[in-house]
Amino acid sequence: MIRHEAEKYSRKKLEVLQLQRLRALVQRVYAKVPFYRKAFDRAGLKPKHLTGLSDLARFPFTTKADLRDHYPFGMFAVPMRQVVRGHASSGTTGKPTVAGYTRKDIKTWGELMARALVSAGATEHSIVHNAYGYGLFTGGLGAHYGAEALGATVVPVSGGQTQRQVMLLQDFGADILCCTPSYALNLAEVGEQMGVDWSKLKLKAGIFGAEPWSERMRAEIERRLHLKAIDLYGLSEIIGPGVACECVEAQAGLHVYEDHFLAEIIHPDTGEVLAPGEEGELVFTTLTKEAFPLLRYRTRDLSRLNPEPCACGRRLRRMERVSGRSDDMLIIRGVNVFPSQIEHVLLKVEGLEPHYQIIVDRVENLDTLEVRIEMSDRLFSDEMKELDRLTRKIEHDIKDYLGVSAQVKLVEPRTIARSEGKAQRVMDRRKI
Repeated sequence: MIRHEAEKYSRKKLEVLQLQRLRALVQRVYAKVPFYRKAFDRAGLKPKHLTGLSDLARFPFTTKADLRDHYPFGMFAVPMRQVVRGHASSGTTGKPTVAGYTRKDIKTWGELMARALVSAGATEHSIVHNAYGYGLFTGGLGAHYGAEALGATVVPVSGGQTQRQVMLLQDFGADILCCTPSYALNLAEVGEQMGVDWSKLKLKAGIFGAEPWSERMRAEIERRLHLKAIDLYGLSEIIGPGVACECVEAQAGLHVYEDHFLAEIIHPDTGEVLAPGEEGELVFTTLTKEAFPLLRYRTRDLSRLNPEPCACGRRLRRMERVSGRSDDMLIIRGVNVFPSQIEHVLLKVEGLEPHYQIIVDRVENLDTLEVRIEMSDRLFSDEMKELDRLTRKIEHDIKDYLGVSAQVKLVEPRTIARSEGKAQRVMDRRKI
């Protein structure tokens, strides 16, 4: 499969294309999305004020709070009859962030993920084992579309049934694996317990994303699965997976598909645009999306942009692997979780004190979530079976509200440490 033409553009040619698409985008959102019309008017801006790429810094940001305030479809730029697909990710209050797609958006998404697969070494002859979850989460269908657009064979396994997945990897002869990095290690461990010699399988590369991981974790995956571990970046608000991807040749930063997404790095506190090479918050503008275009969307992901051409020959700017967040969001087994969501569940339960801790860890390569909550003196005196019932109810409510399982522990009154300043609610013990 030949690399996409835009990956070879000179910087000048790429910026001409970006400006053309950006001007069309600004005009369209001003005309079609009331939120942007009001935001532009408040800032004293009109579409005509964008004459060069540098003018983008004058325009307002879009935040997750803006998306929540216009839930579910208030940010769409096309009528619902043109929206053929809806996906969603977790929001801070339990309301999801909704992303819409036109037929053209779906086609674009597939082409972008096909480029990511090519970047990882896939071809039209590949068999792609897709263990990302299918459903409202964009990972599964995004990778699926990409494999089909490439002309490869896709095995749509989704998550779970790990022993069966190991069997299929052996029997079907997949050469490309798509899943979260933690699940890749889980596959490795289960396979080893089954007596599988991973070096004898046909796997040559894995495309891993949807959660934080490190170079140490990459080395462990590559050693145990005998493949090249490639980092993939995306978020449902921007399009899903396929915003940026590493190349198998260099594995030295993720190539941002700049013909579709304009990336900035800003200071998380001031909003100032930072120079290439400085670490800050990633901000994306979608240049080609129809249903759900976003202007200067604050991802809260911390990274750097590298403008130097890659050894693979691609000229697109590269982003470093995300190093952290500028907010308090946790990513647990691919699910976005905010402490405020857990607090929302807990405060509905009578007899609990407003003192709790959230403990995230990684056990046998999979994320765990534990929530410790103080009981009131009255609740502490209840019978054990009543406390067990309450624990199960809270665990059910968290699973139902957030979509992720948690182990709940009710602890004695006044046993969770108090803080004179900001309460330290979250302990993330993962060594990624």
